[in-house]
Amino acid sequence: MKIMVAIKRVVDYAVKIRVKPDKTGVETNNVKMSMNPFCEIALEEALRIKESGLASEVVAVSMGPSQCVDTLRTGLAMGADRGIHVEATSVLYSLTVAKILKSLVEVEKPGLLFLGKQAIDDDCNQTGQMVAGLLSWPQATFASKVLNTLPVLQLSHSR
Repeated sequence: MKIMVAIKRVVDYAVKIRVKPDKTGVETNNVKMSMNPFCEIALEEALRIKESGLASEVVAVSMGPSQCVDTLRTGLAMGADRGIHVEATSVLYSLTVAKILKSLVEVEKPGLLFLGKQAIDDDCNQTGQMVAGLLSWPQATFASKVLNTLPVLQLSHSR
């Protein structure tokens, strides 16, 4: 089974955010960027499943400017087998990302698709639900642990 994991490049969680002088957004020039922490958790869980022998491949996917390749390199260094970069120069909204993920799922045919709980830059938490709807796939949200009993997924919820 193949697992696809979406990973997002965001301003590093330890960076103090500054608003642009024209108040149109957050300053990202000369700011440390890294993998979204929740995407990192999703990738780590996919790698644990692979290490247990229940998956054969983990594919990391990132969308955005060319600098997203650095985030993919981090994913590969963590243990992902392949990385896919979908280059985009404009802002990607959740529905657009969900549609791109749907297309990638149709091409790559993974058994599971993991996304982080939410992105720390916009706190949207909606892309996973959208892509599940577009694919007519079942979904689980806010899983704290995926137990190694695949193909029947058992999800625990921590409080």
